[in-house]
Amino acid sequence: MPLWVKTSSLITLKSKSMNPNDFSKKLLIEQCQKIRISDFVRASKEQLKEIIIKSSLEADGYNVLLNRSKTGFGGSRFWFSCPQCNKRIGVLYKHPVSQILACRTCLGLDYRKHRDGNSTKNSSL
Repeated sequence: MPLWVKTSSLITLKSKSMNPNDFSKKLLIEQCQKIRISDFVRASKEQLKEIIIKSSLEADGYNVLLNRSKTGFGGSRFWFSCPQCNKRIGVLYKHPVSQILACRTCLGLDYRKHRDGNSTKNSSL
């Protein structure tokens, strides 16, 4: 899409009408619309990431929703939505017996270190 359109002797630039003679005048940078390639690249990267993640999940047979949050530096981070509690989560687990896909809390999972730590704390008291 061109930034300007020539109609007879007038050139229309983003809702401002200018004559061809106006191009010889100096403009301030603030008077012009800024178009950055990085904005287009960032938008397409995010869309591409989401498409790739979703297709990979579907190919592996997982039906999981994705959420996105903004980072502090203008980027974004993807999260899973737990199929059981719908919380935003970074890691999902597949139960070895029931084959249910859920977060650690929903499956009632503990870390081995926490189990071992509790028993050693109680025995040392």
